[in-house]
Order: sequence, then structure tokens, then C-alpha cells
Amino acid sequence: METSSHSRPGILASAFAYWRDCASQKGRLAATRELMRTCWEFVRDSTPARLRRRFGDADYDWKFRVNTTSGAVGWQDRLRGAFHSLYQPTEPDLFDEMLERLQELARVNFTEFTFIDLGSGKGRTLLMASEYPFCRVLGIELLPALNDIARQNLAQYRTESQKCFVIDSISADATRFAFPSDPLVVYLFNPFPEAGLRRTLANLAENLNEHPRPVYVLYHNPQLEHVIGECTFLKKLGGTHQYSIFGSVV
Repeated sequence: METSSHSRPGILASAFAYWRDCASQKGRLAATRELMRTCWEFVRDSTPARLRRRFGDADYDWKFRVNTTSGAVGWQDRLRGAFHSLYQPTEPDLFDEMLERLQELARVNFTEFTFIDLGSGKGRTLLMASEYPFCRVLGIELLPALNDIARQNLAQYRTESQKCFVIDSISADATRFAFPSDPLVVYLFNPFPEAGLRRTLANLAENLNEHPRPVYVLYHNPQLEHVIGECTFLKKLGGTHQYSIFGSVV
């Protein structure tokens, strides 16, 4: 099992990093406005009515006896998430659609690929990926509290249809993750603000330069698709308004 000494980021440190990254892109005044907007949205989303909605999409959890909904996340971790990426699990039907579309576009043999979810939260995507014959499934989650829940889910999840049993989740900064040299399917559910996504892509580009190989990126909720589109080492293969699929240029 892989481990990490990554510690939980402080709230003030997270807020400052969020402001600094935004300021580098838009200027200090715009960054301050963005920080205030994010804090206001957090307060608004913390009302009892809004919190009850976060327990939605519980059918998957009931079916497999796991804990992957966005409910029951403490306010401190929710606030940290607001400065990085709010946790939200992927819909199973849409996840299957993305992988089926990837196979149609690229004829991918999953047995040769490692699946990596950057910003894996409570691990639902990892559980769903284990239903496919990947050689390995790995999640990278910034917040240790969510990663602890993910590891509990991984430990108790078993189905007759599960095809991958080499599965793990570690707590680490995904923007600085050292990618393994395997062929990869990298999953992103809009996990970073723009500065974080650019750091991640630069990291992946350097890794690909050192270890050329097939790499595919599944980008769910592609709000920053233009950032990936600027990368010369990736080309868009297809997608919908809900997701985009990119492949490495080899």
C-alpha cells in the first residue's frame, strides 16, 4: 500500500494560496473579490436546507454500503475545499459513458493502464474504476479526512463484477504528484482552479517528456478546457458538454 506524510492544509494557508494564485492570473483586486465571493458562497451553502441537499445521490452508497456522498463533510474541510475544489461524487452512468467513449475513440486496452483520479475525495470514482480491468487504480486527495474515508470504502468494497483489486488512495497535493511511468488514464472532475490545473499539466508534460507513453485525460465538468487545449502534448479526441477526452501526442 502507498502512504503519504501529507498533512491537512490550514484554512488561512489555503485561503492565501487561493488568493495568490488568482492574483497571479487576474490581479490583486480581482483576487480579493474572488476570495470574498467564495467565502460568501460557502456561508450560503452552509444553511440547513443547502446542507440537506448534499446528502443527495445516496443510491450508490445504499447499494454498495459505502460512504461517498458529499454530505457529512465537516465545515472546516468544506471550507478548505472551497479554496481548492468542492467535493462532489461522479454519477455512475456518466462515468461508464466516459470510459466507453474512450474505448470507442482510442481502442484502449485497460489491462495495460493505471487509472488515476486527481482529487479523488471519498473514492467513489476509484470504486467505479475497479469495475474495469485496469492494472491499478489510484486516488490522490488533498484533504486527509476525505482520504481516510476513501480508504475505508476501498477496504470494504467488493462486488462480483469487480475486475481490479490493486486499488489505493493517498493524501497528497495532486498538483505536485509524481506520476508513475505506466500508461495512464487520468481523471479530473474539475479539481483545481486555473493555476493548480496549469501546475498539474506542466508536471504531466515533464513526466511524459521523461517517459513517453500513452496517456489519456478524462475531464469531467470541463470549465477550464481551454487550459488543456493550450497544451501541445495533448489533443482533444472527443466529448460532450459534460466531459472532454484528451490523448497524449506521441
